[in-house]
Amino acid sequence: MRILGIDFGDRNIGLALSDSLRLTAQPLGTYQFRDREDADKKFFGDLVRKHEIGEIVCGIPLRMDGSSGTRAEKTRVFARWLEQAVGVPVRFWDERLTTRQAIHVMHEQKVKLSAKKSVVNQISATIILQTYLDSQRADAHVSENH
Repeated sequence: MRILGIDFGDRNIGLALSDSLRLTAQPLGTYQFRDREDADKKFFGDLVRKHEIGEIVCGIPLRMDGSSGTRAEKTRVFARWLEQAVGVPVRFWDERLTTRQAIHVMHEQKVKLSAKKSVVNQISATIILQTYLDSQRADAHVSENH
């Protein structure tokens, strides 16, 4: 089973997908939330079935002091909806500074300004998912050594 990474934005939802071994994350694209429950539910249901997704990691936008704000609450509402819509557990992962990291990656890769808005969410989703995957391996390694 794979893991789906999500960067929930105001307009676009960035998507990333792990490999089947859960070692690496790759960008999967973006989805524009339609606020039409039937269409949104179908999109995510099809995505889960097609890629055999068993877990979803959603970036939670905490403030720099670790507290939650309006954006974090909107993300929680979306995550609850998604978990119910597709029947797959949704976990939260701290996404502080991922947008800044994504912009840095795009700058290094010389992504054109016109393309930046369309890829920033999927790069952020990839960073969220990769850091989650890395932490899972680190936690497993620590458990094995104790």
